[in-house]
Amino acid sequence: MRIPDSLMVSVSGVRGLLGDDMNPEVAARFAAAYAAWLGGKRVVIGRDSRASGPALAAAASAALRFVGIDVVDVGIAATPTVELMVRHLGADGGIVITASHNGEAWNALKLLDGRGEFIDSVAVARIMELVESDGGLYEPAGRYGSYEVYGGADRDHVEKILSLDCIDPGVIEGAGLKAAIDCVNGAGSRIVPLLLGELGVEVTALYTDVGSPFPHDPEPRPANLTELAVAVPEAGADIGFACDPDADRLVIVDGSGTVLSEELTLSLVADFVLGIEKGPVVVNLSTTRRIDDIAARHGVEAFRAKVGEANVIEVMKEKGAVIGGEGNGGVIYPKVHRGRDAMTGIALILQYVASSGRSVGELAAGLPDYNVVKEKIVFNGSFEDLSSRLRDVFDGNYNDLDGIRIDMDKGWVHVRRSNTEPVVRIIAEAETAGLAEELVSKASEAAASV
Repeated sequence: MRIPDSLMVSVSGVRGLLGDDMNPEVAARFAAAYAAWLGGKRVVIGRDSRASGPALAAAASAALRFVGIDVVDVGIAATPTVELMVRHLGADGGIVITASHNGEAWNALKLLDGRGEFIDSVAVARIMELVESDGGLYEPAGRYGSYEVYGGADRDHVEKILSLDCIDPGVIEGAGLKAAIDCVNGAGSRIVPLLLGELGVEVTALYTDVGSPFPHDPEPRPANLTELAVAVPEAGADIGFACDPDADRLVIVDGSGTVLSEELTLSLVADFVLGIEKGPVVVNLSTTRRIDDIAARHGVEAFRAKVGEANVIEVMKEKGAVIGGEGNGGVIYPKVHRGRDAMTGIALILQYVASSGRSVGELAAGLPDYNVVKEKIVFNGSFEDLSSRLRDVFDGNYNDLDGIRIDMDKGWVHVRRSNTEPVVRIIAEAETAGLAEELVSKASEAAASV
């Protein structure tokens, strides 16, 4: 099968626009290739709420069953929930049908190994070889796989979070907290209210109807959360939570209605976790320098990985990290599972607020102050040429682990091709917003000149 060049295949999944890029045929072919690589007998499948999900999930399920793999369908479920269910249900792997923060015109297959973690780059390369091979993916296995619907995934996930030693539901409930939530009518729409109810938090829900995705741009960034920003103070809430369609990213709104930078989600969680448990922190190259400062404050080391959940997790395991994640609002707390998890992030933030007696705004104000500017641009040129041009433009320490990151005394800029969109991402951070904007502008001009 010839795979369209525009289909994006990486450790972040198999992602494309609906149509020639992503369709039931593509989903089935990748599922069959995944099955051949996996060599297992049982796979968990879940999906977010977008309308194309049922058809793609059915195609992937049919391909798996045809080659003898039993399928456990958990229905609409967050990516971290499916990750957790792989081990909880004794499966050999998992597939999540979701394009994460992309709009409804997109969908994707996120592929998991037997630990419920994203497959690595070696596995991705092997699966691509199988997909593009002439045949052999649908050889009869002597039996057809079974199909089972499992309806307890959300409850199991919540119970896992509540069982954490660092989470005390009584303390959180005793704080009398109120929260407003925006789940963009995605996969978090059921589990987030369930979790908050178990923690004794009063909830004002904006978008939790899985039948009507997506009421606004689903990426949880400040510009897309204006309604939640208004709802928090109007409802007299102490905090607001927003997640993306598959609920692996989390953004916070403080009691005044200010949408906190997505970079602050992991920063707050890291500050809380490192206050009760010492150990290394691992984040990607695009994550705020604030993490390095927080790690130093707690007397531990911070390490950097390539962008992508699988890449961060690989380094977390290597370094024995107690907390990690990505600056896009992705919290990875290994004591629940090794995956970005908005629900775990919510519980840890609420515990921090309740046990400290301070508001989330006050906690955020106590962290080092940096300004981040993010931009994405269409780029069809040579990235090697762009990298060379950036070295001419910026004077600093260069890191080419993933694209190119240039660290300077008062800030840094990171330029790389996206794993999830056909764009180049430019992220800059500095002590002032003006300087961060200047760094992004210079990088954009460099890209335009290539």
